[in-house]
Amino acid sequence: MEPRPSALPFRDDAPGTGKRALVIIPTYNEARNIQTVLEQALAQPGTLHVLVVDDASPDRTADLVRAMQPQYPERLHLIERSGKQGLGTAYLTGFRFALDRGYTYICEMDADLSHNPEDLPRLIAPVCRGEADLVIGSRYAGGVRVMNWPLSRLILSYAAGVYTRLITRLPVHDVTAGFKCFHRRVLEAIDLDRVKSNGYSFQIEMTYRAWRKGFRILEVPIIFTERTEGHSKMSRAIVREAAWKVWELRLRALIGRL
Repeated sequence: MEPRPSALPFRDDAPGTGKRALVIIPTYNEARNIQTVLEQALAQPGTLHVLVVDDASPDRTADLVRAMQPQYPERLHLIERSGKQGLGTAYLTGFRFALDRGYTYICEMDADLSHNPEDLPRLIAPVCRGEADLVIGSRYAGGVRVMNWPLSRLILSYAAGVYTRLITRLPVHDVTAGFKCFHRRVLEAIDLDRVKSNGYSFQIEMTYRAWRKGFRILEVPIIFTERTEGHSKMSRAIVREAAWKVWELRLRALIGRL
């Protein structure tokens, strides 16, 4: 695994650069993790900004974020939605927020510390340097790097990648990865109103659409650690949605209606 950059090749507070990075973190009942993940993300080099999109968490996750905002004026943002609306729509809300406010580098990250905030610079740096348009923090590039998953979950995740690549020809090992950095030009080129996935298939759809648009995709190896606090959002419905979505994407691409 490559070393973490000591600094990013930009600074959000550099006058006139016009290049800022935003990390989007969707939340639903993440009160046990949110303070730690925010502190670690906001401590990374490059003066990153963070947006939390909370779906009315009953455990009052949003209250904890709001209490932290005075410590990070202008850098910590919160959008509160009226109910549990799903992962995909949360990210789409975050993407529109980022594009409207002029962010150049737009990241996705889970709130449960399965993604290490210290890896954020490793995802952002290749996009800053012009080496890629989309960088994926990959659990499977160059080997398997997953900690504390039961074998059944690992097999399901890995098999999903094989299944997706066979159908779509998408040249990505970790097709359901939720740790990413997009250059804004990728999101500007994708018609976000046409993105309808709302579970883990959202990750497949966004990567597939970026690839079909001809954008350069790079996988950076990361170590993924299963959450120790709270509960996984995985369900059979999410798996079914992903299984059908890859066929839909492939067929739409074939008939020119992606």
